[in-house]
Amino acid sequence: MTLFRNRQGGEADPFTDLLFNTLLTFTFLFLIALLLLNPPAKAGIIDPKAEFIITVSWPDGNPNDIDLWAEGPKNSKVWYKRAQHGLMHLDRDDRGIANDTQLINGETIINPINQEVLTIRGRPPGDYVVNLHYFKSEDKQEVPVTVYMAEVNPQLKVLSYSTEMIQREGDEITAIRFTITPQGHVKNINKLQKSIVRANSK
Repeated sequence: MTLFRNRQGGEADPFTDLLFNTLLTFTFLFLIALLLLNPPAKAGIIDPKAEFIITVSWPDGNPNDIDLWAEGPKNSKVWYKRAQHGLMHLDRDDRGIANDTQLINGETIINPINQEVLTIRGRPPGDYVVNLHYFKSEDKQEVPVTVYMAEVNPQLKVLSYSTEMIQREGDEITAIRFTITPQGHVKNINKLQKSIVRANSK
């Protein structure tokens, strides 16, 4: 009977070698299975369910209430009382300081961020108007409002970025107007003024 020799020159048991190799094989297969079950995350990739995102924000901690209003094709409108119409969705009505606090486990948590987000979850052709409305002023001051519009799919592309000064309570200004063509392209981005709030109140 021939015996295997280990590196130190001693005799090695072939059964022990077989067990060791089997253990290595199972360990390797286990690691491969883990990698297949948990593929590494693709850093920096987002997959929002939208074609366009329009963000309206004003300085953190500012107490005033700025509203986003939007009008789309066939006179469709979204605002704080109607957060969805067709493929347009208003994600949150931010009321300045009024809804910036939450009670969590008996502790008051303050969220100073002032932001409203409109998503358009398709490309219905037609004209779109995005307005800012100075709904309520707590300090009687003008408010700088940043308006950001991006096309999300097939890749992120900034279409418009500007800061608008809205002067006093009750004021309404058009921040963005644009057209989506029947082919799904955005054309004619401008700021030609059109009232949505006053027309809606009639």
